Amino acid sequence: MEKIQEKIRKLAKEKGYMILAHNYQIKEIQEIADHLGDSLQLARLATKLNAEKILFLGVDFMAETIKMLNPEKKVIVPVKAATCPMANSLDPEMIIEAKKKYNAPFVIYVNSTMKSKMYADVACTSANAVEIVKKLNSDVVLFGPDKNLAAYVARKTGKKVIPVPGETGYCYVHNYIKIDDVLKLKQKYPDAKVISHPEVPEEIQKVSDYIGSTSQMEKIPGEIEDKKFIIVTEKDMVNKLKNKYKEKEFIPVDTAICNNMKKNTLKNVLKALENEEFEIEIDKEIADKAVLPIKKMFELMEA
Repeated sequence: MEKIQEKIRKLAKEKGYMILAHNYQIKEIQEIADHLGDSLQLARLATKLNAEKILFLGVDFMAETIKMLNPEKKVIVPVKAATCPMANSLDPEMIIEAKKKYNAPFVIYVNSTMKSKMYADVACTSANAVEIVKKLNSDVVLFGPDKNLAAYVARKTGKKVIPVPGETGYCYVHNYIKIDDVLKLKQKYPDAKVISHPEVPEEIQKVSDYIGSTSQMEKIPGEIEDKKFIIVTEKDMVNKLKNKYKEKEFIPVDTAICNNMKKNTLKNVLKALENEEFEIEIDKEIADKAVLPIKKMFELMEA
């Protein structure tokens, strides 16, 4: 294990690649990353890096976003098949149709395809969704693709948030976490605080002490005295937390596994560096339009 990790680090350095990995990667991959974070943290970071080449370890829409914000950089991924079913659940026609029907702004979660982003008014992340919707001058907002995040935003803002595509828009990893599993963990660790991702169903959100994106989850344990936390998101997030807060205990929901994130392995990461593939190539015309909601989001964040 250590041998292949050393090989990867050495080759990345020789070829001038910066390795960016998402928080849901396995522990061994987190260990070889130069930077670890959520999709937007990594995309923003990529714009500030000196490196001209990026090896990205996550899923396809994230790599697309990095390339969109860094068109001049070479971005490669080890596996083409690492996709996101939730991102793929929303297509441009649904957005066009919903906007026509409700005549309301469309807020698109960054966990979406580039083609869908072209038709949205503004993007958001799980960390800033509430803030973005609050800042919009409209009491009715269209939101997609995640219905659970939409429900959370509606609760927090008091606005009418219409999920698009609706019932079929969700992250299977979070949506299928069972309330009983969370309650059993609460029973087993009564002194633990529950931190959940806003992509979990509403019933789990309601029994959580804190709700936040992975970047927010990372901050919470450092801001409070508690020593024990139940982390309700993809199970490998706890590796990052254990590494950061060595004196605290983090309990994962063992059934929460993103199979697509796990398609990246040390073996195919090494191969990707050896062959410098697979390169992310995007249509400039599409990218120029798709990047606008992201830029609008940055503007609203600074307003």
